Amino acid sequence: MTDSGFFETIYQGADRDRQRLGWTKPGPAPIVTAWLDREPRTPARAMVVACGVGDDAEHLASLGWDVSAFDISPTAIEWARERSSESEVDYRVADLFALPQEWHQAFDLVVEVFTIQSIPPDDTGKAIESIAALVGDDGTLLVSMLTSSDADRGNGPPWPVQPAALDGFTEAGIVVTRKEEASTPYPSVGKLELELRRL
Repeated sequence: MTDSGFFETIYQGADRDRQRLGWTKPGPAPIVTAWLDREPRTPARAMVVACGVGDDAEHLASLGWDVSAFDISPTAIEWARERSSESEVDYRVADLFALPQEWHQAFDLVVEVFTIQSIPPDDTGKAIESIAALVGDDGTLLVSMLTSSDADRGNGPPWPVQPAALDGFTEAGIVVTRKEEASTPYPSVGKLELELRRL
């Protein structure tokens, strides 16, 4: 089970002011909009992992996707529901390491933005396995994260993910179909965006 206290404290302390969250900007993540522009598909079932206040989930829902979304913070989920009172998104409070069995390989699209790096390094492999398990047959997984090969990644979160840990996706039956790397202002830390698919 992950520690919900850290993020719950942050969401509570933000007092519905998203500028105080630090990691979230208005609107869907660039990796989501870029994928939709590049590969328009008939909307199907989508899952947003660690959805926060719901930007990615609401964007997909507005395009006709049947969207589920979860976060470990009850306050984040309350906030997401309040922001979109007419929303059809199925928002739930859930722990990445104890997800409902009904979600196993149930989604055509899974979106994960900056979640894995928020998990302590000892649990990186378990986080990757849990996220991969959401992806259905021929489903797509979008992943955005900070990475670093530096053994000393400091005190997180975030903990930039070591590239070797990404082999966990392959072991879970998910293969990389697109990869984009970018630099960041931080020494020895890069940004990685992956598109993966269960074949």
